Amino acid sequence: MSDACGVDFGTSNSTMGWSRQGQPSLLALEDGKMTLPSVVFFNADENEFSYGRAALSTYLAGYEGRLMRSLKSLLGSGMIDGQTEVGGRALPFRALLSQFIGELKQRGERAAGRRFDSVVLGRPVHFVDDNAEADQLAQDTLEEIARAVGFRHIDFQYEPIAAAFDYESTIAREELVLIADIGGGTSDFSLVRLSPERAKKTERLDDILANGGVHIGGTDFDKYLSLSSVMPLLGLGSKLTSNSEVPSGYYFNLATWHTINLIYTRKAWQQLQDVYREVAERDKFARLLDLVEQRAGHWLALQVEAAKIGLSADESFTLELDRLRPPDTLQLSRAGFDASIDHLVESVEQTVGKLLADAGVKADAIDSVFFTGGSSGVHLLRKRIAALVPNARQVEGDLFGSIGSGLALDAVRKFS
Repeated sequence: MSDACGVDFGTSNSTMGWSRQGQPSLLALEDGKMTLPSVVFFNADENEFSYGRAALSTYLAGYEGRLMRSLKSLLGSGMIDGQTEVGGRALPFRALLSQFIGELKQRGERAAGRRFDSVVLGRPVHFVDDNAEADQLAQDTLEEIARAVGFRHIDFQYEPIAAAFDYESTIAREELVLIADIGGGTSDFSLVRLSPERAKKTERLDDILANGGVHIGGTDFDKYLSLSSVMPLLGLGSKLTSNSEVPSGYYFNLATWHTINLIYTRKAWQQLQDVYREVAERDKFARLLDLVEQRAGHWLALQVEAAKIGLSADESFTLELDRLRPPDTLQLSRAGFDASIDHLVESVEQTVGKLLADAGVKADAIDSVFFTGGSSGVHLLRKRIAALVPNARQVEGDLFGSIGSGLALDAVRKFS
């Protein structure tokens, strides 16, 4: 058994894996489940923190406090050294990340019955697009946090490469594989030669033909579905008495997981009151004010996320918005969802096209495309990626566990 582990700190969900007798194994992190939602809730009533599903449950039960989700999105952003405030208490974002990753480590160690000193951390191909300095700073920040919570030996692996290692453990012959890892915050791709014989090698650089990625993922799909279908109910696109539009920034913050808390500040509340006096359609804006007063932004984001998941499986979805005043019901269609995210999917397509060009590989040379990541089920995205490699076999991995399992395999290679 190895004292090294792999940690997939994801935008939406996190996993932790280790290797026993050469086989990767994900560790149960919450109520027997292998995933821990990347969520922290500070309960101001009880002055305590909760994590994962328990954090979401406590928040939705109506306790006063602050919910933080999509914490990974803070890495590489200017917000990482900022803070949020609850009941006059400052909660630094960097400390919240440390608490979550520390909790993840402790839960994994309890499940394994041993201490982990060495870790391979998954990372996206790009934490930050087109900014190498900010990208390196994001990795350095994550390494500092990992060291602070007790990891002594730390290495990194691209998340799609980790997924490739997991897929490789299942094949019987050599394949040229496009790994498509569509997570909560990024879409990452690798073109890799895989085989049972190559899996025995310690160094795999020669097998990796190209890597590519773009900072687009599931939370972005949530955001634009919300902006196109839900936020107009709250006044997005409506007019002021001056005939200009209501400022859209409030709606963008409310539709983006890691900026929802910005609309709860005293300054934002005062601005909203000022805008309300100037709006032409007061009934819609009053709904926004009521939602903010309830601090129900994360509840709304959860409803939109459920709609995205529903529309990935079916052609239509009924969205029940019972906490709006008055309550409302929206009939959403996959066609409408596709239209709202088309510009995002186009950017992802361009990323894959560039990857193939960089590798100098023709599309018909690819044997398989391996889909992983919780957002790889989005119908339009999968359809467009598959169309780029029409002769490739489509394989679906463990959408939430392939990366953690692959990181565990990599940890054995690097630290044993």
